Amino acid sequence: MLDACAEILDEDGYDGLTTTRIAQRAEVAIGSVYQFFPDKRAVAQALAQRNLEMFGQRISRTFAEGSFAHWSDTVGAIIEIFVDMHRTVPGFRVLRFGDVADVNLLDSDADNNAVVAGRIRTMIVETFAVQDGPGLANALAIAVEAGDAVLKLAFRRSPDGDPAILAEAERLIHGYLASHIQES
Repeated sequence: MLDACAEILDEDGYDGLTTTRIAQRAEVAIGSVYQFFPDKRAVAQALAQRNLEMFGQRISRTFAEGSFAHWSDTVGAIIEIFVDMHRTVPGFRVLRFGDVADVNLLDSDADNNAVVAGRIRTMIVETFAVQDGPGLANALAIAVEAGDAVLKLAFRRSPDGDPAILAEAERLIHGYLASHIQES
């Protein structure tokens, strides 16, 4: 059902998504959709959660496989993962982490970008000798918000992401975080 949801999002956006269309595309009875999801928002929420988990797994795998000597070396890698998901993961271009449906889709107490920033913060703190605290949380929240806006611009300019704007997104985030993240 989540794959069907993703396909419909790619074709017709969030406004074109209905539980009836999800059931038809997934070739299940509408009752099967309602057995697991009360409405289209709930299906979108599950898909956004799946996207976040995939994003986190890809970052973790990249951290484990990469030989990053410094936290700042990961900025480009994280952006590359996001860009690749935007290009290749069905439904991600429209839904991403859920803000098209609801800015609090991932967590009712935090906006979607705050949830993403929190995940990245945890991975960076666990992987690198970075001082954790409110300053780091705030810096990553701002970096994710700024990066999100610039990445949206890159994909508005070109379906695959304008390379010059993608490069500027990395430069912007890297430069901002370099002045705010302190190592232990």
